Amino acid sequence: MTIEGLSINLATVREQFDFAQAVDHCLAQGIRAIAPWRDQVAQIGLDAAARIVESNAIQVTGLCRGGMFPAGDPARRAAAIDDNRRAVDEAAALGADCLVLVVGGLPEGSHDIAAAREMVADGIAALLPYAKANGVPLAIEPLHPMYAADRACVNTLEQALDICDLLGDGIGVAVDVYHTWWDPKLEEQIARAGRDGRIFAHHICDWLVPTRDLLLDRGMMGDGVIDLRRIRASIEAAGYKGPQEVEIFSSQNWWKRPGGEVLSTCIERFNTVC
Repeated sequence: MTIEGLSINLATVREQFDFAQAVDHCLAQGIRAIAPWRDQVAQIGLDAAARIVESNAIQVTGLCRGGMFPAGDPARRAAAIDDNRRAVDEAAALGADCLVLVVGGLPEGSHDIAAAREMVADGIAALLPYAKANGVPLAIEPLHPMYAADRACVNTLEQALDICDLLGDGIGVAVDVYHTWWDPKLEEQIARAGRDGRIFAHHICDWLVPTRDLLLDRGMMGDGVIDLRRIRASIEAAGYKGPQEVEIFSSQNWWKRPGGEVLSTCIERFNTVC
């Protein structure tokens, strides 16, 4: 039986499986959509990963990740663009629905977040023609403000959509509930994204109370405080009908459990909570 509407971001089982093993275990449980990370693809080789995807008719809901545009000098900013072009090539080879962009934080030693955000917009603008030529939509993933300094200086859906409006077609957003659930403008901005067809991905997990580690203690859906059904309803009302992609970093819990158990729990919670 195929589990419709569910994708597994392979970070969720990165400690248990390599790319090929993760695909096998997903298929065994009826999951036919995945979102790998570039290091997982590199480990097995891009050609081998693409063959696995094609031979099993798997939907790749996104490739994680491009981005990391800000840097302290032009040479490093140019190097980031080159790496993002390679990420576009990988996404194209996998037939990914989008390349997810975690845009980067402040350059080392900088205190100027406005300048960092300008570097992000400039970097995406430089990448966008190449992505469009290769048929790869770019999805900005705004991250929770706790990551503004080191991982992503774009922290709200509104900020991400402002960049999209500036740059035009071929760019949209990945709405990750872990990073956006708290935003008082979330529903308004989801509706805004829907008007221009800019929702390219929807990532789910849960926010635990207490959270023991802000990066590596995401919760399984239903174990925390996020109103997942309400957010999904807003996303569907905005016109996005694509899969919900489970992305859980959990060094103290889910990464320590058998991978098959993690996947079966994702299915159970998807059916009962999401």
